[in-house]
This record gives sequence, C-alpha cells and structure tokens, in this order.
Amino acid sequence: MAAVEKSEGSGARAGAEAVKPVTPMMAQYLEIKGAHPGSLLFYRMGDFYELFFEDAVQAAEALDITLTKRGKHLGEDIPMCGVPVHSADAYLERLIRQGFKVAICEQTEDPAEAKKRGAKSVVRREVIRLVTPGTLTEDTLLDARRHNYLAALARTGASGKWGLAWADVSTGDFRVAEVAPSELAAELARLEPGELVLPESALAEADLRAGLETCGATLTPLSSSMFDSARAERRLKDLMGVAALDAFGAFSRAELGAAGALVDYLDLTQVGQMPRLSPPRQAPGGAFLAMDAATRANLELTRTLSGEAKGSLLSVIDRTVTGAGARLLSERLKAPLTDKDAIAERLDAVQWFLEARGLRGELRSALKSVPDMARALSRVTVGRGGPRDLAAIRDGLSGAHRIALLLEQAGRGLTPLPAEIAHDRKSLEGRAAALVDRLSSALGAELPLMARDGGFVAKGFSAPLDECRLLRDESRRVIAGLQSKYAEETGISSLKIRHNNVLGYYIEVGPRHADPLMTGSHKDSYIHRQTLANAVRFTTVELSDIASRITEAAGRATALEMEVFTALVEETRAEAAAISEAAEALARLDVAAALAELAEERRYTRPEIDDSLAFEVTGGRHPVVEAALEKAGEGPFVPNDADLSGDKGDARRLWLLTGPNMAGKSTFLRQNALIAILGQMGGFVPAAKAHIGVVDRLFSRVGAADDLARGRSTFMVEMVETAAILNQAGPRSLVILDEIGRGTATFDGLSIAWAAVEHLHEENRCRALFATHYHELTALAEKLPHLANATMKVKEWKGDVVFLHEVGPGAADRSYGIQVAKLAGLPPAVISRAHQVLAALEQGAESRGAARIVDDLPLFSAVRPAEDSRGAKESALEAKLRQINPDELSPKAALDVIYSLKDEIESESHE
Repeated sequence: MAAVEKSEGSGARAGAEAVKPVTPMMAQYLEIKGAHPGSLLFYRMGDFYELFFEDAVQAAEALDITLTKRGKHLGEDIPMCGVPVHSADAYLERLIRQGFKVAICEQTEDPAEAKKRGAKSVVRREVIRLVTPGTLTEDTLLDARRHNYLAALARTGASGKWGLAWADVSTGDFRVAEVAPSELAAELARLEPGELVLPESALAEADLRAGLETCGATLTPLSSSMFDSARAERRLKDLMGVAALDAFGAFSRAELGAAGALVDYLDLTQVGQMPRLSPPRQAPGGAFLAMDAATRANLELTRTLSGEAKGSLLSVIDRTVTGAGARLLSERLKAPLTDKDAIAERLDAVQWFLEARGLRGELRSALKSVPDMARALSRVTVGRGGPRDLAAIRDGLSGAHRIALLLEQAGRGLTPLPAEIAHDRKSLEGRAAALVDRLSSALGAELPLMARDGGFVAKGFSAPLDECRLLRDESRRVIAGLQSKYAEETGISSLKIRHNNVLGYYIEVGPRHADPLMTGSHKDSYIHRQTLANAVRFTTVELSDIASRITEAAGRATALEMEVFTALVEETRAEAAAISEAAEALARLDVAAALAELAEERRYTRPEIDDSLAFEVTGGRHPVVEAALEKAGEGPFVPNDADLSGDKGDARRLWLLTGPNMAGKSTFLRQNALIAILGQMGGFVPAAKAHIGVVDRLFSRVGAADDLARGRSTFMVEMVETAAILNQAGPRSLVILDEIGRGTATFDGLSIAWAAVEHLHEENRCRALFATHYHELTALAEKLPHLANATMKVKEWKGDVVFLHEVGPGAADRSYGIQVAKLAGLPPAVISRAHQVLAALEQGAESRGAARIVDDLPLFSAVRPAEDSRGAKESALEAKLRQINPDELSPKAALDVIYSLKDEIESESHE
C-alpha cells in the first residue's frame, strides 16, 4: 500500500496535522491481510508470528496472551500480539478449536537479498498456507484416534438432492454421495466434519442454515461458481490424471459439484501444495444403517450428552492399538452396514481372531510398533513432512511385511483365513519393498523433525555428502586447535573463538586484554571487529579463511541432504497407493483383533444377522452400564430378553413397557438399540444370543432437552423428534421411544402417546419399544394384535420399593413415583403430603373431579412438617401425640400410652 497522500485539488487545512505515511512493513502487512480478510494473519517477524489490529485483539482474547501496541496508523495506536514460531502449533490448536482460520505468512526471501534493493526494503513475505479446521495435517493439531473431515455440499436443480463430498486431508480418504434433503442432517451427524464448504446462496435458506449450524462444523461459504459441475469435472480429471471419471463411478452432477469444490478449496488453502487424495469413492445409498442426529446423541455412540468421549459406547468397546484402527472403529460404529454378507465377512474375521488367541496376541503386539503411515504420507505429499515421517513410512511398511508373514504362517494351519483377513494379507506382503530398503539405507538413527535441520542422512549413503561432512567436522577441530594456538601466543588464557550469524567466527577477549592486541606486537595480525561493554572481538586472515571453508562445507552438506530428502520424497510419492493400501489393511486387522479381544474380555457373542424381520435377544446387556457397574464394584448387570420379531406367527413387534422410574426402562431401550448397532457394524454383542434381521433405520427418542437457540421448548423438541420417527420409520426400522407426551397436560399427553402407539402399529409396522407411565395405554394390547405389554419388576418391602431391573410380561399397576422421590431426598413433609394427595386423587378423581378433591384436602401450610415420614398412618400418630397432655398423665397412664403407640406402630409395619 502506498503512502497516504493528499487528494489532488484539495487544499491542506491550515494547522491540520499531517498524516504520517504508512511504513513499508505496515504497507506489506495491510496488502497481505487485505487478500485474506476471513483469517487471522500470522505475520512472520524474526522468531515470532505477529498479529496486528483486530486480529491481535481477537487472538489475545482467544489465547489469553498480552495485547500490546506498535506505532500508530491513521493517528491510532496499532494493537499487536505475537506467538513464538517454535511453539506456534500449540497456539494454532487453540485457535482452530475455537473456529478461527489462520493464514501463515512466512518470509520467502533472504534478508541479505532484500538489503540489495535498498536499506529500507522489506523482506518479501507470502502466505504459504491457510490453516482451517478441515485441512489439518499436523499430529499436534489432530486427534490420532479420530477422523477430521472436510466436507462440501452442492445441489443441482434437476434432482433436488444434495451432492456431499468429504475427505480426511490427513489420510487422503475421499468419498462422495448423493443425499436427499431429509437425510442431509443425519449424514452430517454421522461424519461430524470439522469444516463444511457450501455455496453462499445456501446460507440464505433459513431452515437449511439452522440445520447446518447444529452439525458443529465450521461453515465456509464460497462463490457459487466454484460448485459448477462442468468446472468440477475438469478439476477432478486433472487431479486424477485421467480423461474420464467413469472408472471411479457414475457420479451425479451434484456429486461432481461437491467434489470439485472440495478440491478447489484444498488447492486454495494449501497454496498450490495439493495433498494426496485417493480417487473419489461413492457411498451407495442405503449401505449404512441410517440414524439422525438426535438418535446418535441419545445413544451416546461416540460422545456423551455432555460432550465427553469418556462414558460413550466407543470408549467402552475400543481395544484398538493403533490410531488408524481407532479411526476405523469409530467410523464403523457411526455407520453400521445393512448388507448381511458384508456384515458376515467382518464377523468371520472377529470369530477367527477370537479362536486364534495366541496369534491375536502376536498380531496386536506387532501392531503397537506400527506408526501411522497414512498421516505421515499425507504430510510428505503436501510438503510438510520431515525425516521422521519418512521413517514412519519405512517402519510401517516393515511392520506390514512382518504381519503378512505372521498371517501366512497361520493360514497354513487347519483353519483357513477368512476372506477379509486373506485380502488384507495380500495387501501387506511385498508392498514397496524397494522403498523400505532405500529408506533404511538412507536415514540415520537420530532424526530431526524438519529436513532443514540436517543430520538425518546415514553415513555411507552419499559419498559427496560424507566428504563435505568430513571437511566441515575437521575444520571445526581446526578451530579448536586455533583457539589454543592464539591463547598461547598472546598469553591470554581466556581467549575464545566463538560464532554467531552476524559476524561468523570471531576471537573474543575481555576489555583489559584488548589493548595489547590493538597496539602491541599483535596489532598487524589481529583485526578489530567489534567492541561491546564486556568483550572485544577480533579476527585474523587465517581464521577468516578457515571460516569460509567451514561455511562452504556446511552449506554444501545441507544442500546435499536436501537433495537426498527431495529424492526420497519423490520415491515415496510414487508408492503412495501401495502405502495407503497397506495402511488400510493394518487398520482393518487392528479392528478385527480388537473386537475379538473385546468379545473375550466382556463375554460378547456372535449375533445372527440376516434379511428377516427378526429381533430376538436373549440375555441382553447394556455395554456401557455393565462396564460402569463392574468398575464401581456394584455387582453384575441384570440381563434381559427381548423379542420384537415381526415375521413370526404370534409376532409382538411392538412392546409397551411400563414400570417406575429408576427401574431400568431407558437402559433396556438403549441396550437393544446398541446391540443392533454393534451387530451390524460387524462386532460381537453383549448378549447370550442374538438374532437380528437387518435394521435399515434406527430411531431413538429418549430423554428430555430443549433447543433455546431455535426457540424450541422441551416438549416442542420431543414432538419434532417424534414426528420424524412417525413420518419416516418403516417395517425394517427399529424404534425406541421413552415417555412420549410427558411434557404437556396429562390428557393431552396421554392422547398423543395413544395415537403414536396406534400409528407405529398400523402405519409404520416397525419393531419398536415404547416406554411409558401412562398405564391406560396397556389396554391397547387387547385391540392391537402385534402389541405386547411388558413391565419392569419391583418388590415392596416395609414401605420402600426395591428395583429388580428385570423385564417381564404384563403391565405395572403403580408408578412408585413417591418412593423414588423419597430416595431422591425430598423433604419428609413433602413426601407425607404427596401420600395424602395421592390417596385423595385415587379415591375421588373419577367420582368427584379435581376441583372437589382440592377442596377436600387441607392446605399444605396447615400440615406440620414431619421429622420422619412414613405415610398417612404416621401423620395420624403424630396427631395423636399432639393431643396428649403429659402434665395430666399419671405414671401408669403414660406407660399405657407408650404401649398403645408401640402396638400401633408394629401393626403398621406388618401391613
């Protein structure tokens, strides 16, 4: 930006203060910032990334760092803050997690070259990368056990469907799908993308925007022209180096638009350093068990309702030993299959590892030493890799070869390898063997993080490099000898030869030894360079000559090492497909072995999965609750059976479950849904036996929550979720519903619940569990042939209720709400009053109506608080005690009263 000047033809106001021109550095900053208005600009200045103006204000607040100022701009102080370059990743992580985007602006010119253009010339700087939530590759910014997806949306007018593309930049996984508008929220909930790219026009649709904002991704609107399908097709062809995309699938125009926009956005953010992406793979419609966002949240698959990973289903079942395996397990849990044959292949692999216990242990031990090749490869191909990433690929491929041999030996035994494991073994054997040998011979034992740090090429790999290193190292020994020589000939024992980036090598002595070197016999040999407060610095012709040789040798060595590194990177890129295939195979093996380990440890069994409408679970258990009980030492989990089979002669595909709170209704509902998910993801299930006909859609409406941001009350949210179920569930669906209608007036709620049960039975015809406190609904069993009543069993003991956590046939006769309230710690007076009101309601509700009941009941304020509530009889005892005047009782009469009260209490206990 040029210096600020007066407008031509406008006179300067008398006495007006002239506006200072913008400095060259600030002009450069403003120009670069202007090109990246939506990002915080990390502007490199020496060893710091500096931020200015509003960027500095936002970053200081987000990072909790000091906000300072630097000079003035247009008469105002310039806010400034900064972070050290060496620890920038930690600050980047915090900013990215808060939804910021960061433009990294580096010095792209040697300062010495800048000085040649003039004393006040500014070092050239350029943005080398935009760091956004969906484009991360660094291990320090990523969770090793979770995918980080960048997603893109596009829509064409022809079908009305959305094209959805998503890629994990850190691994190269790239997929596309066509999604109906009603399914979009569910797909985004499954993927949990870190960033979502979409047309600017889409944000103008209020309903769509509100739905997208709930998926948790950072929304990045782009020009609609970037989603043009014709442009996208050309972009994809260029990326894949093909003349036609037919070999990868028959993509719709919407899918092409989304995929092309995603690729363009990656090119934009990586500033030309395009990461390696696998060819786009289509996700066929109906291939996965569909679950909407509410169902995923209610079932706490990967996170609890509070947002924590601990306590989720994934945290309980994860026994993987590699990051890639953990990511694949999470992906499978979020997208269970609907193809029974594909499910069977996964179950076969788990079964084989369960039986091959010894081999499973060896395999898991070998996998623990295998680095994350997929992410290392991504960093290498995008230009952010280092020697350690090359070593990770080398060690990963070596581990893959060892595991292939292990499986080959096992396959020679009596039990043949299942199809999935046999395929994985072929993907591992002999992969990029030449590259492994090359990297093994090229890389040294101690490796720096970045190639520019040098010292990573093994001795003997490059003769020219070894020669430069020898000269460099020998010269350094010469420097040490030269220091001893100069100290001896000058008689200055404290004389040192030091080095810095400004002077190079120099001789340093204390101020009191400087005069002899400048005026004495050594004045012609020692050339003065610099005087400081505590030291004086000199050089000699001999030292300058040696320093030049060292600098030249060191520079040449660094250049040769970078040449070696570049060559190794190119060789690695050439084997990218083989490396990626081996990494995927290792992840699959890790998941299969981990699920077998889980099955043995937690006593899970193999489910029978077919295309029937069966849903028969014997001895089912809730995996998370069971693990929590065992960890707390609170005894074993009580297993329960469930049979919702829809294709039997006496089918009872809809269960109406009644029983008190805390008896385990919600747990029973959830455990059956989780058993279906675990089975269809290809894992064993927590049950003695399970036969499941493939579920195509799973719906869960459990718990209560509001959505104040969208103006929805708890009851409104409940009704919206229930509406989605009743409008979308079909015969192959599994539905679990808990306490529908409880958020409104009693008769309204009962009416809604009644109608919902009838609709599930008659219209949806799905397998369903419907828990309720409306006991009136149990009468529907006489009317609806495919509905069965079930109840949570309880026992009463001395006025208290004991929850057995068992499910049995029949209907509950009471809700035991007051007993539960007592357990919760409500004041005794409230419990006593509740018993009174309940008795009155039960006796007179039908005959006299609510108004007369209220009239008959004394005001709560007239009831004296009780120290210990035992129900209505105990209040009567208290009333009797209040009628006694102790001063009027003789000793004998007092004793009679005590005996009378004692008999009354014992009589009440027996009742």
